[in-house]
Amino acid sequence: MKKILSTCALALPIVLSTSAFAKNEVNVYSYRQPHLINPMLKQFEKDTGIKVNVLFSGKGLIKRIQEEKDLSPADVLLTVDISRVMELVDSGFAQKVKSKVLEKNIPYQFRDSDGDWFTLTTRARAIYTSKDRVGKLPAGFDYIDLAKPEYKGKICIRSGKNAYNVSLFASLIEHYGVDVTRGFLKGLKANLARKPQGNDRAQIKGIAAGECDYAIANSYYFGKMLTDEKQKAQAEKAIINFPTGKYGTHLNISGMALSKYAPNKENAIKLMEYLSKNTAQKLYAELNHEFPVKNGVKRSKLVASWGEFTADKLQLEKIAEHYKQALQLVDEVQFDIEK
Repeated sequence: MKKILSTCALALPIVLSTSAFAKNEVNVYSYRQPHLINPMLKQFEKDTGIKVNVLFSGKGLIKRIQEEKDLSPADVLLTVDISRVMELVDSGFAQKVKSKVLEKNIPYQFRDSDGDWFTLTTRARAIYTSKDRVGKLPAGFDYIDLAKPEYKGKICIRSGKNAYNVSLFASLIEHYGVDVTRGFLKGLKANLARKPQGNDRAQIKGIAAGECDYAIANSYYFGKMLTDEKQKAQAEKAIINFPTGKYGTHLNISGMALSKYAPNKENAIKLMEYLSKNTAQKLYAELNHEFPVKNGVKRSKLVASWGEFTADKLQLEKIAEHYKQALQLVDEVQFDIEK
């Protein structure tokens, strides 16, 4: 398990020292990659004088907190996808936050009514098509249309067990029921151009390489590729499409929670509030090409150029409710096993 501990971008020892409990510091445990959150944390340090210590870990964060128990130095927990947010809450590692700032900045549908968790940004689970071989998808196109026979051998997707995909499948269970979702997964698997593999960017690269004509990936990865000179040419071979079916486009989130045993609770809440304000929300939009959750904060020019779309209004708790069942369906149809 890869772990990186830093004070923003500066490497520190892997074990947080006793200084991490100092009054003018705040400790962050994060699932999110360093380059996606460091700019916001650096700006927070600059604006407040509060030092931010960060533990980055792609896996095992909950296990670590569980082992640390009440000795955990964690103050703020940053993660992605509602399933992981709810896992933190259901495991008892988060505490409620009552903050007028958070309640004002984060719309009701993007936060827990009791203050257990808060959304920072949203991202669309978009469908990508080859610019040359396919073009834009027709109006009314839905995710479930990808299971139709005419797309056989044309689709790229990462592991069906990836949290972003499972949450999408969970939303389909809520909208269409278990049987339809099972049929969709079977049809989607039959239409894959290759065994599920790689990350989201790899699916867009699959289109560029001619391996597939359609792909599923989060919207902000497309933005990151288009602004990366090394990946721009590949991204430009694809078109981003926001499904316009009955329920619109599925969104997933990045979120935060206050750690149960936060030793620097006051600073932790200051950081959480800061991340919901204009400065941080603009950075999320401009640097990461994510959708800011705070009303009034504009999307990046690049993201705005993709056009408006209708987001699925499904409550996040409903997605979390069906998550385990969606994962079971992925296993049932042996989605990740090569045909």
